[in-house]
Amino acid sequence: MKILTNIVGVLLMLALFVSCDNDSTSSNPSAPSVDAPGKQTALVGSSVDLTFSFSSDAGYSSATVSASNGDATISSEPKKEATNGDIVVSFSATNAGAGSVDLSVSDTEGLSSKATAVVEVNDEEKEIIVTDNITDDITWEDGKTYILAGRIAVEAGATLTIEGGAVVKGEAGSGTNSTALLVARDATLNANGTASAPIIFTSVADEITPEMVDKGNFASPNLNSEQRGLWGGVIVLGNAPISASNDPASIEGIPSTDDNGLYGGDDAGDSSGSISYITIRHGGTNIGSGNEINGLSLGGVGSGTTIENVEIVANQDDGVEFFGGTVNVTNVLVWNNGDDAIDTDQAWAGTIDNVVTISPSGSTMELDGPEGSYTGSGHTIKNVTAYVETNGSELIDVDANTDSNVQNVLFFGLATDDNGAADNMFSSDYDDYAANQNGYAITSIQAVLPSNTTLKGYFPDALVDNNEVSEVADLNSATVGADVSKFGFTWASQSGTLSDLGLE
Repeated sequence: MKILTNIVGVLLMLALFVSCDNDSTSSNPSAPSVDAPGKQTALVGSSVDLTFSFSSDAGYSSATVSASNGDATISSEPKKEATNGDIVVSFSATNAGAGSVDLSVSDTEGLSSKATAVVEVNDEEKEIIVTDNITDDITWEDGKTYILAGRIAVEAGATLTIEGGAVVKGEAGSGTNSTALLVARDATLNANGTASAPIIFTSVADEITPEMVDKGNFASPNLNSEQRGLWGGVIVLGNAPISASNDPASIEGIPSTDDNGLYGGDDAGDSSGSISYITIRHGGTNIGSGNEINGLSLGGVGSGTTIENVEIVANQDDGVEFFGGTVNVTNVLVWNNGDDAIDTDQAWAGTIDNVVTISPSGSTMELDGPEGSYTGSGHTIKNVTAYVETNGSELIDVDANTDSNVQNVLFFGLATDDNGAADNMFSSDYDDYAANQNGYAITSIQAVLPSNTTLKGYFPDALVDNNEVSEVADLNSATVGADVSKFGFTWASQSGTLSDLGLE
């Protein structure tokens, strides 16, 4: 009996021990469980969010984070004592290569666990191919090249900002596939470079890079200044008045089926943004016979728009063409274009001031007027220095419909034919222009003449007889013309062309 009693006591003690051991196990929770996201990628200089998940019997207390090849911070975490949830870590990459983020989570009992997320860090994307129209505000950055894969429109309501030093290149294309940057009515382009970091618009065939621009090298390393028609150009459209057979009209160089190409309206003060220190090169492809893209086309652009410090190089068609509107433009250089340097149409009512033109194949200026019932107030072109050179090109092309005042123009480099006679003529329609009833006039013209030629060999008798045109011995003797010091940002300056012509 005593033995049985002892056995029973031992069994009771064992049962009690087991029971106590089970209670001890259940009262000691396990460490938190932490799961890392799958492998992520990031660009140098950018950040990526990594979401870790956790669960904890004792509840969440805190988390700490560390990283390799970058910096990491916790951007969101659960409430205290939460038993599960997500912890978001923001990781900023520093160098290309492998990176990682270690997250350690502690619970309210002081227990902790860790998980590691792997991040592949790639070099920052330096070349961006643009395939879609721009419908939201966006910035194209210095240090990057943007490739236009087609006709890219900044659509109404959107703003495209381009930083100084950025390079924009158009792919080759013709017909309806011509590449161009088109700023539609009610859209905004803020393309503001600087004298030391202009914005370059050019062809994909051009090997110029943002790094070259940032180092002060603005010239193309592989294309010459006479290679034309390799892409389209830059087109800015607005809501200012125009005089055309259709209002709104469809801009030259863009298929009429594209509504983003419409321009014109009744808002003379309309703003399409601001443009400063840009250089547009090797453009002017066409979409059909007589339907070319100019270097810079301005259709119905209003006076609220700022345009200054613009260079156009080797455009197949005109350098700058105005289609109505009221915008004012200052400091323009047009070099080696395939047609007119400056072309005005459809009752443009603004001023272009301080212009240098070099070797246009067409006219230095082709000045047209209204094409519809609206007549406008006319426009002014002043302070122009024009190196003509090309045989047979007209100096200024006007007619009875021209609504332009031209003043303070210096011509030099005038051509002669094989017999040594004058071979750049002023418009044969000058008398019709002078006889119109609107009071427009061409005044204060000076010219450096080739040997054995006379003013009347190049200019209308009436201009010479009225002393509105006079001969000067050389550039240093001229008292009219452009302030060439404004064009140090141009390829024409860096190439030595301006100094070779005696302009610098």
